[in-house]
Amino acid sequence: MKFRFISPTLHGVADYSAGLGLITVPFLLGLGNTNPASLWISIITGIAVLVVSLLTDYKLGAFRTIPFQGHLAIDLVVAIAFMIIPFALRFSGIEANYYLFNAAVVFTVVSLSENDY
Repeated sequence: MKFRFISPTLHGVADYSAGLGLITVPFLLGLGNTNPASLWISIITGIAVLVVSLLTDYKLGAFRTIPFQGHLAIDLVVAIAFMIIPFALRFSGIEANYYLFNAAVVFTVVSLSENDY
């Protein structure tokens, strides 16, 4: 059994879903009430995820200028940033949990994605 079973195409579906989620879910959760940065970091990251996805060299990429390996490296940087942000900006409650949850999801997707594309 292959440990890395998320294909680049499936990863792309996750990317576009995540980008839209990072833009919309903070409003549904009421992020930003305690610290406005928690709302805006998510929105800006969501837009960046969509742009990087459009630029990635995989089936769902439109311009295909970023190699998939580079895309995975960017995802890893985002996951690390999402682990640091709640502590650095002193988020608490749902704002902190939101970023920590997203970090865990991104780490999981990166670790399960095929990287020999």
